This record gives sequence, C-alpha cells and structure tokens, in this order.
Amino acid sequence: MLPRGRPRALGAAALLLLLLLVGFFRLGGDPESRGAAGGGGAGGLDPALTPHVPPDGRPRGTAGLDGDPPGDHNRSGCHPPRPRPPKCELLHVAIVCAGHNSSRDVITLVKSLLFYRRNPLHLHLVTDSVARNILETLFQTWMVPAVHISFYDAEELKPQVSWIPNKHYSGLYGLMKLALPGVLPPHLARVIVLDTDVTFASDIAELWALFAHFSGVILLQLDRLRQAGWEKTWRQIATRELRTLLATSLADQDVFNAVIKEHPGLVWPLPCVWNVQLSDHSQAEHCYLEASDLKVIHWNSPKKLRVKNKHVAFFRSLHLTFLEYDGNLLRRELFGCSSPLPPRAEQLQLALAQLDEEDACFQFRQQQLTVHRVHLTFLPHELPAPQPHDVTLVAQLSMDRLQMLEALCRHWPGPMSLALYLTDAEAQQFLRFVAASAVLSARRDVAYHVVYRDGPLYPVNQLRNVALAQALTPYVFLSDIDFLPAYSLYDYLRTSIEQLELGSRRKAALVVPAFETLHYRFGFPSSKAELLALLDSGSLHTFRYHEWPRGHAPTDYARWREARAPYLVQWAADYEPYVVVPRDCPHYDPRFMGFGWNKVAHIVELDAQQYELLVLPEAFIVHLPHTPSLDISRFRSSPAYRDCLQALKDEFHQDLSRRYGAAALKYLTALQQPRGLA
Repeated sequence: MLPRGRPRALGAAALLLLLLLVGFFRLGGDPESRGAAGGGGAGGLDPALTPHVPPDGRPRGTAGLDGDPPGDHNRSGCHPPRPRPPKCELLHVAIVCAGHNSSRDVITLVKSLLFYRRNPLHLHLVTDSVARNILETLFQTWMVPAVHISFYDAEELKPQVSWIPNKHYSGLYGLMKLALPGVLPPHLARVIVLDTDVTFASDIAELWALFAHFSGVILLQLDRLRQAGWEKTWRQIATRELRTLLATSLADQDVFNAVIKEHPGLVWPLPCVWNVQLSDHSQAEHCYLEASDLKVIHWNSPKKLRVKNKHVAFFRSLHLTFLEYDGNLLRRELFGCSSPLPPRAEQLQLALAQLDEEDACFQFRQQQLTVHRVHLTFLPHELPAPQPHDVTLVAQLSMDRLQMLEALCRHWPGPMSLALYLTDAEAQQFLRFVAASAVLSARRDVAYHVVYRDGPLYPVNQLRNVALAQALTPYVFLSDIDFLPAYSLYDYLRTSIEQLELGSRRKAALVVPAFETLHYRFGFPSSKAELLALLDSGSLHTFRYHEWPRGHAPTDYARWREARAPYLVQWAADYEPYVVVPRDCPHYDPRFMGFGWNKVAHIVELDAQQYELLVLPEAFIVHLPHTPSLDISRFRSSPAYRDCLQALKDEFHQDLSRRYGAAALKYLTALQQPRGLA
C-alpha cells in the first residue's frame, strides 16, 4: 500500500486510483521502443514503482515466502470475494497503441483477456495510423463475438500533451492517458485503461467489479470531471512542477504523481496481484503465494521476457501460452448474452448452414467461406519513396519456404509485399527467424503480412490478394516464393515500364520468362547470355517443360532467345506466366485453393479485361527445387480432388460468361482440354 506522503514515482496499482476520478483503472507501463507506444509510465527500474517496502524489508500487507512467517498477504484469496458484474454487462477497456511492435503486443494482451472473459467487451483503441491499419484489419477478420472496437486518432491528442518535455522513450504517446477523458465518448462512465505489456491471468470482470467500492457520485465522474475542469487542473499542476523538473522522465506518471502530491486522498490501493511487476528491482514474489493468486502480469522492464525474477520461468510460460495461442479458438460465443454478430458473420453462418457435408467438394466449399485472421505489416515497415515506375514484388509462402527469403532479398533490392500462411506459434518462430538473419533484419522495405492458418486447404489466391492489396507502388511483379529473379530485374522492370509507357498509354502485362533448375546448387546466371549457356548445357530448363509445357509455351522461348525488344504474345488455354501489371489489376479468384488453376484463372481475367501480353527480352526468373507441397500430392493422388477442381473451373467460366458475355466464349476451350497438371 502506498503511503500518504509524497510519492516519488507512482506505481500502476496506485495510479489506478487517481484515474478513478475519471472512471479509469490503469495497469502496466512500458510502451514499445522506437518511439511508438503501448502506453506511458515508468519502467521497472525505480524501486518506488513496486509495492511500498518499509524498513523491515517486506511490503505492507504481504506474507513471506520460502519459510518466512506468514503475514497479512496482499493476495486476492485473502480478500472477501467480490460479486462479478452482471453476466452480460459490457465492460470498457482503453489502450494507447502506436507502431508495429506495440500492435503485436496488443494482440497478446487481447488474447489473455478473451481467454478468461465472460462478459462482452468494448475496446477503445487510441492509435496512430500504423496501428489503426493493422488492428482494424485484424479485428475485422478475427470476427470475435461480443467484442466491439472503437478507434481514436492519436494525432488529435498530440497537441494536448506536446508542450510537456518528456525524456521517456515512449515520447508523446506516453503522455496521452492524461488527455483520454477528452477523447472518449461523453456518455462513457467507466473504463479500464491498460498498457500493452500486461498479461491477464484472470477474468477482467473481477477488476471491473472493484468499481463497486466507489459511490454513485464517483461512477459518474467522467461528466463530473469535465465539468470540474480536469484538463485545466492537471495542466496547471504540470506547468508548475516542470519549472523545477524541467522534463518528465516517467512520462504521464510524473504528472499523476504531482497531482497526487496535492490531492493524496485520491489514492486507493488495489491488491498488488493486479499488477505483478516483473522488473529487476521489483519484489513481485511478495504479491503472491501460488499461481491462483495472480491476476495481471506486468512486463514493465525494458528487458521484457529477459528480465531477472525468481519465478520468471513460470511467468514467461504463461505469457508465451497466449503469444502462441490459436486465436481462432477465441471466436467462441458468449452463451446467454444476446450480442450482435460481427459484420458478415450472420451471412457466413447462413451460407455454411446451407452446405452439404456429403458433397465430395465440401472441404472446398467450406474453405471458400472461411475468413482468415490477417495481421498486416507484422514487422516494422517503412513506406517506399514515391516513384512513378516503381515495382513491388508480390508473393506468398508458408513456414516450409522461409529459407527462400534471404536469397530473395539478395536478388531483389526493391520493395516486397509477402503474405505468410502461419499458425500463431509459427508466427513467433518467423519473428525469431528474421531477428537471427542479418539480411532480413536490415530490410525495412519488405512488408510481411501474416494470414493465420484455418482449414485443410492452402488458400493460395487469398494470400496473393492480401499481398497484392498491400503493395504501395504503382506496379507489381506477381511472382512465387520459389523463384529467384535476375539480379538486374528490379532496375530492368522500372526502365521497361517507363519506356513502354505502361499504364498511361498502354494496358499491358509484362511477361517475365520463367526457367527452372533441378540442382540444389548451381551458379545463378548474371545475364541472359549466361542463362542461355546453362540452358544449352542442361543445367536449366524452361519452367515445367517436363510436366506442364502448356503453362508457359505461349511465351515462345525460341523467339525469346533471339529477341532484342519486347514482343506481343496471344493468350492460350492454361497459360500462366509471371507478369508485371499495374497495382489496380484484377485480384486473384479466391475459389481456387491448393494446387491447380489458381494462376491460370488470373491470366484469363487479365485477357478478358484486354491486357496485352508483352514478353520482356532481358527478363528472367529461375525456379529452385523443393519437396512437393501437400496440395500437389493431393492433386496427383486423389481423383476426387481433381473432380472438385474441374467443378470450380466450370463455375469460374459461368461467372466469366455473366460478366463478359460473348467475349468469354473463347475461354471455354480452357475447360475442354485433357486433364492434367495445371
């Protein structure tokens, strides 16, 4: 329990109480580094941020550990159980979040909330534009029942706190909780404010129930506070304190401390199990005797999971459980609470109910209706400088193709937009993979978008569409992760786009001829002349010449050998070249999953929209060998799989006919060819 004298630095458990004036509980403290924030407040380096330790060395209201005599332990089990809020009462939570890393932390925090919660939640997220883009897409695709999301622009709060000098690495975001009463809805009476670096180990409704300790007047405090001039109060006190303090070092906590100094009666302590702080100087073990005591774990040291603590292995395991927990499992409904379904959820439920489970193609139909969680820009990403002819490489991959990334980065120096199909646990492995690679860590122009696994089939075209939609340059190179481009391809494509006046005067798709090697080790050609020499020696081949020559034959490799200028080719059945097109090109047809016809259908769509197909004479990519995917094995071994693919082709052609009328008749031949690999 904090003393009533002047607090040197107010810990989160006490800071909650100041915020009770405005209906806030505040837990946690450290925002992410690099100037983006998950909230302000001090880290775990100041002993005053821990529960107050009197001269006898033990926090008041705590019991000893490891043989120490028991005392009045500050754990939840020693307090009378408090009634939970009504089952369907809506609980409000506010979080300040900015940047890519802090956005990932928010997801782990929210997972822990959802795992234990029994009530509907309304999350009030104060974000910068980066976090808004990430979190808005993620929650829209997560589609968790009984979770409402509201966003607030952090830019609007900056003028209210930018006048305060702040040495804390959180920057302005670490001060924004001071201004929350002015940005949250006027009708909102209570809200729990959380930082991003906390992990819940209990139902947040237990914390919400603590509001019952305050009178009805307090529960109306948001309106009362605005009427009483909260903003004027904290501004006046902060201005006065800064005359001697010069700058805040603990962000918003310095200001709250100054207010409490003048109004000590505002402090009402909570059991410290609601803020078990894991920093090098905290004595967190005095807050609990057993795991069941824990309510909230606070990683408030800059070291985060690497902090030294007596029971850190246990806390780390708890945190990693939610970090790697399958978020799809949290899409469960709250039984007994009539909450409106997330947007599109009702329509999807009706469509799923109409599926026939006896249908041989049931898996295909079901997966077409699956909405995958999407976490955009999973790692920090810098926007490319605007260039009129710039090109982004677009591709998709799964965990078994991560080893291709370093070589791809060496071959392609330009921007990339990559969609990764991963589980929650694999996403954490991916983070470690990038962190361990000097090549990948150095790139800030590669945008990684995680699409979380859900279902038995590989949603290849959905992944491509995610990566395509996030490309930020005027043009895109639609490739696959198993290909390495010529070292000069990025510059050559930009020059070709400019020379051919692509987009402004010409609607064209630039074809990049594809080759393959069956050797795991070979010298990559540095020029077209070297490639032709390898082709003649048998070290390289035209792509899939031995399995599916129809896929690339229209490129006319014999002509390409001698070509010195781009040349026009005609669309043909089953043609599936790799192309460069404007960013606003048609998206891929998501009905095609797994193996077969996923690129073919896209080229058909380009041709139907009258894109010319121009083959570039100096461009090339080389496919590297790898073990066959599960989906190609299914295609080869399962007649039912091939029958379902044929059914999808038929439906695709019917849709083409509806959209393009008689012009679509020529594509019927694509469905009349002998069946084989596609």
